[in-house]
Amino acid sequence: MRVWHAMWLARIDRKIAQLVQRQAEQERGRRAKPAPPDWIVELGIGVGRPPVQVHRGTCYMAGKRHRPISPDEARRLLADGTSACSHCRPDTALGIVGLADRGRQAGAAHSCDGTRAAISLAQRPASGAWPRTRR
Repeated sequence: MRVWHAMWLARIDRKIAQLVQRQAEQERGRRAKPAPPDWIVELGIGVGRPPVQVHRGTCYMAGKRHRPISPDEARRLLADGTSACSHCRPDTALGIVGLADRGRQAGAAHSCDGTRAAISLAQRPASGAWPRTRR
């Protein structure tokens, strides 16, 4: 009986040591993790990966394809027509006025490649369902 209990105590002690070591490694990893960038640009797909949206560094809506940018580059991209994220509002944080309604004009729609195509209200179907297009 003593041998059996000693064996189980040894197993419990090993498990406790493993858990303490794992927690210490996780804490070291949290401390060593770099801070998120202040600004990021979400990149499109395809050749050259054109910029699609500008986000704050901690925005939860940023896609997987993004890279950090400086505040000056973020201002330049927003001024050149790259859209600002409607969730984290980088244009407001950068102090750029007048971009909030630019993408929300009547009839403005985004196509798959990130460019805007103007659609008049007369072209929109009354039922709300868009016809299927072949590619």
